Amino acid sequence: MYEIRIHGCPTSGEVLALQAPIERLLCPDPDHAPPCEIPWSFTLAGGEDSDASTTLVLGVHTSSGRAAQVADRVRKLVGESRTVGVSEGDDGEWEELVEQYRVEKGMGSVRNGRGQ
Repeated sequence: MYEIRIHGCPTSGEVLALQAPIERLLCPDPDHAPPCEIPWSFTLAGGEDSDASTTLVLGVHTSSGRAAQVADRVRKLVGESRTVGVSEGDDGEWEELVEQYRVEKGMGSVRNGRGQ
């Protein structure tokens, strides 16, 4: 489990606007048959006070090398004005994504399909 954090967004609206292009980057055909090449999901971090920027957090269930490749692709997409970092994530923070991975690998059941 890895987290790709996109920093430098002054508002949650700007962060949310980034989601659609990143989704297309990860999954160019949203109507494809499962599984996704790399299971992924979004969450937000930061922005608790008016001076804090909001961070878009992209969770990916993949190897460290693939997570680094995804981070590079995201970095190119969002431009140099935003910092993009990748780090290990906590499976407990991404339970639906971990469940999605297990189902798509034939290891369990899922509540809501894609886990997104």
